[in-house]
Amino acid sequence: MDEKSEFLGKDNIRKLLFKLSVPIIIGLLVQAIYNVADTFYVGMVYGADSVQAIGGLSIAFPVQMIIMAFGIVLGTGGSSIISRALGARESEKAERVLGNVFSLSLILSVLIAIPCLFYLESILKVFGATAGVLPYARDYLNYIILGGTFFVFGVAVQNIVRSEGNARLAMTAMILGGGLNIFLDPVFMFGFGMGVKGAAIATVISQAVASVWLLLYYLKGKGAVRFRPETLKLDLKIIKEIGAIGTGSFVMESASSVMMIFVYNALAVYGGDVGIAVFGVVMKINSFIFLPLLGMAFGMQPVIGFNYGAKRYGRVAEAVKISLVATTTFGLFGLVIIYFLKEQLLGLFSTDPEYLELGKNAIIIMLLGTPLIGMNVITSTLFQALGKARPAFLLSMSRELLFLIPAIVLLPQFYQLYGVWIAYPVADSLAFLLSGFMLLRIYRIFKEHRDSSKIGVGAETADKISPI
Repeated sequence: MDEKSEFLGKDNIRKLLFKLSVPIIIGLLVQAIYNVADTFYVGMVYGADSVQAIGGLSIAFPVQMIIMAFGIVLGTGGSSIISRALGARESEKAERVLGNVFSLSLILSVLIAIPCLFYLESILKVFGATAGVLPYARDYLNYIILGGTFFVFGVAVQNIVRSEGNARLAMTAMILGGGLNIFLDPVFMFGFGMGVKGAAIATVISQAVASVWLLLYYLKGKGAVRFRPETLKLDLKIIKEIGAIGTGSFVMESASSVMMIFVYNALAVYGGDVGIAVFGVVMKINSFIFLPLLGMAFGMQPVIGFNYGAKRYGRVAEAVKISLVATTTFGLFGLVIIYFLKEQLLGLFSTDPEYLELGKNAIIIMLLGTPLIGMNVITSTLFQALGKARPAFLLSMSRELLFLIPAIVLLPQFYQLYGVWIAYPVADSLAFLLSGFMLLRIYRIFKEHRDSSKIGVGAETADKISPI
């Protein structure tokens, strides 16, 4: 077995999490910057129509997230299996999983593109697109859907790379794609006068370059998992295992998009184009908090998977504890920063007076639960890394489907537009309580076996590690 991943079971946990998480966080922040850059440049290009154009990008975003969710299901499911296989020294299984992820990326992206292109306008109307924002959303998504293969493959393989402990390469790919996107945006939007179409083309080209970079890594044999062409043949057993584990992440991403149907329809009724634009901007600002939390969880995943596969449960418990402290602290820090800089942040995207007035209240109310989000992110990632599909699925869907959608439906009936904003901290609080309850149960088991690497714990004990 290749020893490139052995450090996951030996290095100091705190230093290991820092080493793996920081590169991922940097890469995700670059991605957040280029997402914001799209909106920033759109505001500059369209001037008086900036609210409608920004609203168009906001409506397009959940559809784009559904496409990327297929990459996430392959990446989280595949990375969980691979990291545990590396820990258990099952190299052949890891190679077969890698090959199947490659094949499924191409197949799924084609299957997604066909219905999306044929029914795009109808899909956007379901998501609450008004007459003012619909043309912008349609123009943007036409190109994004055509380049869907690069989004699915790129997201999936970034997770696989991280599963073998190579967070630096994943960071490089994200920085490469994000940096190129930031450079190409003004070229296509201003230089070629293509507006939102130019923003979409720049994004697709950037994702293509990043995907090729990741593909070459495996084709040149540099990974801890060796790529062999014969592993591209689909294996039904592996597909089922990837799907079972990755479904939680897919549901979490898709649930976010489904939830947007309710949000944007409520906003169309109570806030109009301005409300839609404000919501989209707040979500992009929030990404600078949420994505680092996700990065910390991604950094934790290979540590959990490898040490669980090696039956070193004490290291698993320590990794979870440190990750929770870090995500909660960062969420609180981010909320404080946004509170003091809210007007300056909102003003980056538009100077429309109605937009600014509405945004000042919306951004604070919506992000009140930010310090609580880390609990849900870390706990759902923990169960994914352990290969526990049912609890991972429940936690992944809890915030958006179980709590946020009912809140979005009910609260606006009493508080109109403010009900949409209030729904977010309500859902964050409920997801925090559910995640804390499930984490407490499993954490006690890990704590009992923190010295398992010395005394030995049988497979029967590992099989019990699930609160469901």
